[in-house]
Amino acid sequence: MRFVLRVLINGVAIWLATQLLSGMHVKVAGGGFTGSTVGVLLLVAFVFGLVNAIVKPIVAMLSLPLYVLTLGLFTLVVNALMLMLTAWITSHAEWGLQVDNFGTAVVGALIISIVSWVLSLVVGRRRVH
Repeated sequence: MRFVLRVLINGVAIWLATQLLSGMHVKVAGGGFTGSTVGVLLLVAFVFGLVNAIVKPIVAMLSLPLYVLTLGLFTLVVNALMLMLTAWITSHAEWGLQVDNFGTAVVGALIISIVSWVLSLVVGRRRVH
């Protein structure tokens, strides 16, 4: 259930980033209507979640000295790389995420991180203990 919630939150965050940035798009096969766009966003969010769960810890461990040197700001670069990796993985299908350049990926990663954090706080407060 928790992973499904993370996918939904990431889907909303990715959607918002694609709305705010002209260099970031969701490609839908066949022109796409609203239902297929939502489906593609959820698939992209699922792939993004897998990339963050599998690849990001390895990259974070290998780049630990850069995290220390930049006082944690290198996290933004790693998040942008994970976003570009997600776009590359999904680019092999007729649907997926398109990111024009690394600068767009950095800003997109920042937007996705902030939106995901805020939505996680909102959803977390609604739980009954």
